Amino acid sequence: MATTTFSGPVVSNAGFQVSPVVLADGNITITKATHGGRINLVPDGGQDNTYTLPAPEAGVSYTFVYGGAAADATDAIFLTPGNTNFYKGGVTFLDTDNEVSAVFSDGNSNSSFKANVPAGFQITFVGLDTTNYQIFGTVTGATAPAFADQ
Repeated sequence: MATTTFSGPVVSNAGFQVSPVVLADGNITITKATHGGRINLVPDGGQDNTYTLPAPEAGVSYTFVYGGAAADATDAIFLTPGNTNFYKGGVTFLDTDNEVSAVFSDGNSNSSFKANVPAGFQITFVGLDTTNYQIFGTVTGATAPAFADQ
């Protein structure tokens, strides 16, 4: 795939199309070149899968969508590169028992986010600066997602 650099405003009357990235079942180190600015489809895992994000960069985003055909029996875990990079914000939890709540990071040390046995999710991480990721989205399942320190 060729890379194009623009120095001014860009107009696309037909729209830009970017294919989603279908992630393999396993632990993956996420990269800006392959995964940044794209939809990353998370499989119904055969085990808990860990997705390690790169160091945050202001404005660079990573979106993950659960692509399984049924509720997963395993977890999707999203880590920053380490405890010096952390999450700000939270996600809406849509409990399959018909409850709705919000789950938030502590904003100063949480560097791990776990979607526990999800039935579905769409989670976006956006680099705020070189330290922090903003997180937002929804997680649907029977068990609430959780933030923690690594």
